[in-house]
Amino acid sequence: MFKYIDIHAHLDMPAFDKDREELILKLQKENIGVITIAVDKQSSFRAVELADRYDNIFASIGFHPVDAAENFCGSDFAELIQHPKVVAVGECGLDFFRLTGDFETEKKKQQNLFEVQINFAVEHDKPLMVHCRDAHPEVLDILKSKKKELGDKLRGDIHFFSGDRDVAKQYFDLDFCISFGGVLTFTDAYDEVVRFAPLDRIMSETDAPFVAPVPYRGKRNEPAFVKYVVAKIAEIRREDFEKVRKILVQNAFRVFALKG
Repeated sequence: MFKYIDIHAHLDMPAFDKDREELILKLQKENIGVITIAVDKQSSFRAVELADRYDNIFASIGFHPVDAAENFCGSDFAELIQHPKVVAVGECGLDFFRLTGDFETEKKKQQNLFEVQINFAVEHDKPLMVHCRDAHPEVLDILKSKKKELGDKLRGDIHFFSGDRDVAKQYFDLDFCISFGGVLTFTDAYDEVVRFAPLDRIMSETDAPFVAPVPYRGKRNEPAFVKYVVAKIAEIRREDFEKVRKILVQNAFRVFALKG
């Protein structure tokens, strides 16, 4: 079992082009597992390619609500979703922070894209990797409706969680987890939620190459920095570091059915 798991990073992005293999091999030596996350069709194929090459890398495939320039088509992913290292669908969801043009039309487009991917994930018994920015009420409405329709197979993680206690509880009631990144190391805005959440509903991530934690803030983020996130979660909760570390790893294995 891995010592740490970064459940959300983007290892296929250009920020890692110069040293990707070196970085991944270093992660192997440190016994760190990573789920590398796609944002569109092309990055989905790249994510699976990386997961296929390295024992400590897994993949999530799907379309980001903003970055995707095309519609999600399940047939395009029919072969990819069968790969044993594909552990989730996403990052998919809603992002109302960066709406442009006709806002209502764009919102509807994002909602349709999200719902298609929810159906695809449940059809293939995979958890969701959910992106939500400035849209928790709408994401919750969709998930609650889909939960009634689809049942227990609908589950997953709300990545880079940005809500309050009430929002977190609503996700927990839907059998979703929430994950935190390096932002915990330079703001106390989410401390209350970190303390409130059951430990078996929390996971750790970096969102690398974005939002590096202290002491690397302002630099390229890397999956290895997930250790600072785990340490901060333990500090905020005032719990034993080793206990927190082990349970966060167990949570990732459980939610994403990881092997390794």
